[in-house]
Amino acid sequence: MKYLWYFILCLTLLSNCQQKQTTEQQADGSDMKAPEPPYLETMDPALDQLIRPGTEVEILAEGFVWTEGPLWLEEENMLIFSDIPPNTIYSWSEEGGKQQYLNPSGYTGDEQRGGEVGSNGLLLNPEGKLVLCQHGDRRMALMNAPLSAPEPDYSTIVDNYQGKKLNSPNDAAYSSAGALYFTDPPYGLEKNVDDPLKELEFQGVYKLDQGQLHLLTDKMTRPNGIALSVDESKLYVANSDPQSAIWMEFSILENGLIDEGRVFYDATEWVGTHKGLPDGMTVHSSGTIFATGPGGVWIFDSEGNHLGTIYTGQATSNCTLGNNSKYLYITADMYLMRVALI
Repeated sequence: MKYLWYFILCLTLLSNCQQKQTTEQQADGSDMKAPEPPYLETMDPALDQLIRPGTEVEILAEGFVWTEGPLWLEEENMLIFSDIPPNTIYSWSEEGGKQQYLNPSGYTGDEQRGGEVGSNGLLLNPEGKLVLCQHGDRRMALMNAPLSAPEPDYSTIVDNYQGKKLNSPNDAAYSSAGALYFTDPPYGLEKNVDDPLKELEFQGVYKLDQGQLHLLTDKMTRPNGIALSVDESKLYVANSDPQSAIWMEFSILENGLIDEGRVFYDATEWVGTHKGLPDGMTVHSSGTIFATGPGGVWIFDSEGNHLGTIYTGQATSNCTLGNNSKYLYITADMYLMRVALI
């Protein structure tokens, strides 16, 4: 009997020790369970100057198939964004919630076809008209109707390089001088790189300037999101390749072309453990870069330091600033989300 009591005493002491250890671990955060997404993780106190600690990630709308290309329309006080598979653009506003904005958005042909047919990236040209990266029609296109009364009436801006049809323009950015930069991966083709209708042997990054289309680089395997630095001296391009999940930084040369570039950040080791790949991005006036990637939205300073991550719990496609940069809007799979900024 005395051995039984001794055994019980040992178990009690061991339990108390383990409980004390667990309490200490939770106090210093070393063994705490991670919160469920969506949530913000701050890795550098510098991020507190842009996003207040404890800021929540709001889910504004859901029920989509694959959201992309968010664009804030200041005068209309609403966001528009692509839902690629159903070939539709939706709008969202505080007053009206989500509504269909435009259909068809990326493929206007009469024949049925598969693949990611809808529009992807959306942006405004210097005249304030809607420009679309149209997967299905394989072109950069202009909507001829006003933003306040959208119609699927489009004009081609560019649809070929040296007489060969573009793959499927994905994302784009305008410079202050009106030059159009865009990426052209194969994601909108029915069979991706193996599609017999693919005419180009590479996936390009381009610049359209005064009617002339220049190939900036054909060295990236899956060029995707694209953005200019605040002073427009740098061009950032995401590479959505699981074998090389990187963001590239290129210097813009005096002749308007780019140098060979350098890896801005490499997130390849995160692929497979977190949903998503480097995709769309936007640049804040402070120079801070919000770039969608594995897990959600990665936040960098202009030197490539990782300041924090907005974990969405979804494969996250793109993001944009809105409401005079008071909010970051995020498209993440079937969701539209937002985060308040300072």
